[in-house]
Amino acid sequence: MTRTARLTILLVAVLLLGTVGAAAVLRAAERSGERDRQQAGGPPVRTGTVSLRAPAPHRQLLVRNLAWGPHRDEIATVAADRPNGPRTVSGVTCLRFHAAAGTGICLQAVHHALEDTYRAVVLDSHLRPRHQFPAAGIPTRARVAPSGHLVAWTVFVSGDSYAGTAFSTRTTIVDTRTWAIDDNLESFALTKDGRRYRASDINIWGVTFADDNRFYATLATGGRTYLVKGDVAARTLTTLHRNVECPSLSPDGTRIAYKKRVPGASPDAPWRLYVLDLRSMTETRTAEQRNIDDQALWADGSTLVYALPSDYGSDLWTIPADGSGRPRRLMVSALAPAYLGTR
Repeated sequence: MTRTARLTILLVAVLLLGTVGAAAVLRAAERSGERDRQQAGGPPVRTGTVSLRAPAPHRQLLVRNLAWGPHRDEIATVAADRPNGPRTVSGVTCLRFHAAAGTGICLQAVHHALEDTYRAVVLDSHLRPRHQFPAAGIPTRARVAPSGHLVAWTVFVSGDSYAGTAFSTRTTIVDTRTWAIDDNLESFALTKDGRRYRASDINIWGVTFADDNRFYATLATGGRTYLVKGDVAARTLTTLHRNVECPSLSPDGTRIAYKKRVPGASPDAPWRLYVLDLRSMTETRTAEQRNIDDQALWADGSTLVYALPSDYGSDLWTIPADGSGRPRRLMVSALAPAYLGTR
């Protein structure tokens, strides 16, 4: 190849790289400009102080704010009895979030040139980082124990949806008093249907805490899902009931809200919201008829809160846990709720 040809190829390559780089900068600027514009007709959003300790007798609702604008994805707070009131945003961004007793767990993306990585950050009552851990994949679930002493999170290690079978999860529990970590609950000893069970296809996700030792979660193996009861100290899991995903324990510890796969539903929208009585193992279907792909939260002893897709990501809805009533929209453009203060 002649010197002239080599110079020509080099010049073309430089021009192409410059064009690509300029286009990327312009696209980033456009996205930034769109992000800076507040969502038309959206909820009022203001900056201020956000605390994970709601002063009694006031009760607060914390959410990931999805209203489009400069504060999208920040943790925000509203008065629980005025969920459509002004949102006070914190400046702390999370993909998944939960909080209890002055402790928060925030799952975040860390943006790099080639690909994003993820981390789990334990927050204090002022939303300041106390400790952080690398997360093995895309964040999907997060919970804090009622005492604030344990936190848990689930990520997708491969795949990005529970709807099919081609996914793998990793669930971690951390003690915030010692920073002791169980980084993969699949290593716990499993008893299934009364017998010790081992398999290569086990997945665990969706922890919900009863106290500082006992928890519930979903087990998937052999094409089925199960509700399991876990013991942190003993490092054990025991199956309790079939066809339970993303459990959420009621405040009195007697019921589990969960999503259940129902016969005849679309493979892309297979779940409906149910409640399981842990004493009788009786199932109650809620009046919500739409597909629920979320870990519902108990707003109180009788009401469930959950996310449904919307124009700006998701809205929060409520439904009675006893099968009565009808769905009501609680908040627009919000995800990952957590109630703080007396019920």
